Amino acid sequence: MKMLKHFFLLSVAALVLAGCGVNPVTGERQLALVSEREEISIGEQHYGQTQQSMGGAYTTDEALTRYVQRVGQSLAEVSDRPNLPYEFVVINDSTPNAWALPGGKIGINRGLLLEMDSEAELAAVLGHEIVHAAARHGAQRMERGLLLQAGIMAVGIGASAAERDIGPLLVAGAGVGATLIMQRHSRSHELEADYYGMQYMARAGYDPQGAVDLMETFLRMYDRREPSWLEGMFASHPPSRERLEANRATAQELESQCGECVMGRDAYQQAIADLRDRQEAFEAHDKARKALKDGKPDEALRLVDQAIERHPDEAIFHGLRGDILGKQGRHEQAVQSYDRALSRNPDFFAFHLGRGISHRELGNNSQARRDLQRSNDLLPNAIAHNALGKLALAAGNRDRARGHFTVAAQSDSPEGREAQALLQRLQ
Repeated sequence: MKMLKHFFLLSVAALVLAGCGVNPVTGERQLALVSEREEISIGEQHYGQTQQSMGGAYTTDEALTRYVQRVGQSLAEVSDRPNLPYEFVVINDSTPNAWALPGGKIGINRGLLLEMDSEAELAAVLGHEIVHAAARHGAQRMERGLLLQAGIMAVGIGASAAERDIGPLLVAGAGVGATLIMQRHSRSHELEADYYGMQYMARAGYDPQGAVDLMETFLRMYDRREPSWLEGMFASHPPSRERLEANRATAQELESQCGECVMGRDAYQQAIADLRDRQEAFEAHDKARKALKDGKPDEALRLVDQAIERHPDEAIFHGLRGDILGKQGRHEQAVQSYDRALSRNPDFFAFHLGRGISHRELGNNSQARRDLQRSNDLLPNAIAHNALGKLALAAGNRDRARGHFTVAAQSDSPEGREAQALLQRLQ
């Protein structure tokens, strides 16, 4: 046992020494088991699925997306890692939130856009997330996880990081991206992201005071214990008086560099004008979702119809209407609503999933299989795999059914547990 412990300690020491590097933002020496190539690969592999799991891209206002991308790229170009393949997407969700995956893949919810007042505040959010990517904060959390796994699997540790293919440990499962962005950032990482994000703001011509204004807003919301903020931004980016005072000091430090720095209030308000016009409709949609979750489908239908009447071009309104009608057993009407949703946004997994389930209930098995498989292509999920397993079983293809049930059974959900029971019967 003593020899095994000694071997473990030597192995971990060798792993750490082999993986030392310099943080590209702070210049500090730190553990670096994940290469830049692996960072980029992880971000690219999970960006699409993470968008799907967080609500899908906001496709109704392409001009707004282009605006956010322009602001984001202007900051990325002056960052400490300008060569990362940065991408920026607006997520179709009312929860105020923003996040970054390794390799520069960044998302911001439309709900957060409505809480800000200026382009400088938007730059503060995006600059903060760019630092999380550029300073390898996500990669560092993965590296700490690898060392924890190393402690659990002591005998399996090799002599150096170069001798181990650690990639498969990092990319397994469709929920990896969501897990990364929902983890709470450390105090030191948040302070770093604030400080260097404000540096990027000044370099790009944005007034760093925007970051101070933004933190003041965050603290007001935090003190009020706003549920949407607690579930979104504050779950992974907790605000604090310390961060506010640090931002004030940084803004003062950068004041001499910002003779012509801009706040951009008029430009920002113009960019979000259409989104603000839709705010009441989105609020009705969110109330309808809650009503459906609370077992009140009639109320949910009334509310979502209000949203559709105001803005019939919004895909998620029709998608939710399909969900409600499906719960009521009105599957033909549900299919029609999903058709309308997909005609407006053909690339959101939930619309294909809902239509596939309704087609299966109607006995349209071929169409059901196509929709359910497309849903899995966009975001592998237990509901689709479980339903595909049942379709395969009904067609007499036990091997294919077993494959789908095996995947679905990995989920701790009603569909996952049902798949586990069906799998046991097959075996």
